[in-house]
Amino acid sequence: MNSFNYKNGELYIEGLNIHSIAKEVRTPFYCYSFNHLKDQYNKLDQSITLGNYQICYAVKSNSNQSIIKTFSKLGSGADVVSIGELKRALEVGISPNKIVFSGVGKSLEEMQFAINNNILMFNIESISELRRLSDESIKLNTKSPVSLRINPDISAGGNEKISTGKAEDKFGIDWRGASESYDLAGSLPGIKIVGIDAHIGSQINDLEPFEKSFDRLSKITKSLRKKGHEINILDVGGGLGVKYHPDDRPLDIEGYGKLLSEKLGDLDCKIIIEPGRFLTANSAILVTKTLYIKNTDSNNFIIVDAAMNDFIRPTLYNAYHQVVSVKEGKKDTVLKYDIVGPVCESGDFFRKNIKMGSIEEGDLLAIKSVGAYGSVLSSNYNTRPSINEILVNNDQFEIIRDRVEVEEIIKRDKIPNWI
Repeated sequence: MNSFNYKNGELYIEGLNIHSIAKEVRTPFYCYSFNHLKDQYNKLDQSITLGNYQICYAVKSNSNQSIIKTFSKLGSGADVVSIGELKRALEVGISPNKIVFSGVGKSLEEMQFAINNNILMFNIESISELRRLSDESIKLNTKSPVSLRINPDISAGGNEKISTGKAEDKFGIDWRGASESYDLAGSLPGIKIVGIDAHIGSQINDLEPFEKSFDRLSKITKSLRKKGHEINILDVGGGLGVKYHPDDRPLDIEGYGKLLSEKLGDLDCKIIIEPGRFLTANSAILVTKTLYIKNTDSNNFIIVDAAMNDFIRPTLYNAYHQVVSVKEGKKDTVLKYDIVGPVCESGDFFRKNIKMGSIEEGDLLAIKSVGAYGSVLSSNYNTRPSINEILVNNDQFEIIRDRVEVEEIIKRDKIPNWI
């Protein structure tokens, strides 16, 4: 379903007019489509024909409790990378046996909390981490279930900052040393080997890197089993690409499901898939108000009330996001603009050299495809408030994150009595 459409010259999300929402919710704000979230999950779920699999939502992409619970009610588990994300997943009712703990820098506190909550498994990123987890497990009189994250040395993903499967990346254990690493894991008294993990990157729109990764995982699994290691789970990571630019070709999700079956279906393993961006990216817009129109000899600017602290992907990743007027654009006057925010940084922009119809001060704009790595990367830089998030279901909406005002932010600071 396309949750964002123009009707009678006005932009709607599902059954609600954006202008009507903005009369009740102060701009800027994030606005999510509940039905888009469900549709994306079901699209992926229905593409997979394996008999034994589990979708584990990558909480890092959007950690709002309402988003996590939406997927939980559809059957999702969780892929977490911090104690905070683990607590979020547990809070909304995700069963511990559907939770995997990833990440290169798990602290002792995080290990202990995850052990005590009996999660499905730890995805281990280094030999040092493996040894530490064994030590902590012994102290707690248990064995922790682990998969080792194998770095398959496969280049994939739309940006070098989100590539995770090349040899030079910080993630995982070199696939060439997998056998020795598993032998060590099998010798540690606090470790129980249950599977293998791999994740090659993010925003992948081509099936070929997945095919290479699955082939490598299959060979490693068979090799490790010959040595007597028990491999019951294959965590294939996420990375499923979506459409940001009108010319983008998103990943063939049905082809992805078939590839899983063709390459891994004969291994008699539980397959874990960890989508994040695929489920959330195109579920949301960031609604912002035009403050000023500034025309100079060299450039034209639309200055809006959202800023890089609210949404940093354009400056952090040079990411493309469509920006549209909430009122359907008039074509009589078309100029090129830079759309920028109020933060005192030249990097505070959302689009550059974008053609827009007649825009006036006070008009609302919508920045599209902001549901993944949007609000979760926001900050209070320049002592700017944290903005509202709302969730729309057909013709109703609810605020799912309250705005945090400046006064509350300032109150967090503590001044020593000797100042």
